Amino acid sequence: MFLKNFKKEEKKLRNSFKYAYHGMISAFGSERNMKIHFSIMVLVLIAGLIFKISWLEWVICFLLFVLVISFELINTAIETTVDMVTKKINPEAKLAKDTSAGAVLFAALFAALIGIMIFLPKIIVLIDKFI
Repeated sequence: MFLKNFKKEEKKLRNSFKYAYHGMISAFGSERNMKIHFSIMVLVLIAGLIFKISWLEWVICFLLFVLVISFELINTAIETTVDMVTKKINPEAKLAKDTSAGAVLFAALFAALIGIMIFLPKIIVLIDKFI
């Protein structure tokens, strides 16, 4: 009995990971902003390698990647759910969609500010070497 329940729970767990993975891939394939966030993430990774950022700066960058991408996934879920529920112009639906988009924007601006704080001094040093 225990083994049967264990296998059932294991299958549920595997499926939950499969569905989560499918959700991330679907969002990346269908959401323009997800592609933008991902492209910026790749550029930051390249810049981090070029400028040899510290271990702590890498941790901060990865935390910000997770923050922005997670907010974008949540925003996509909220917008999709609202669109499923109503196609009519509705002030509450607009507020839900605008607020979730605002959360992504806030996180992305915060990440950009921190990125500037990490990379601008390194860029200035590099420019000073060539002047």
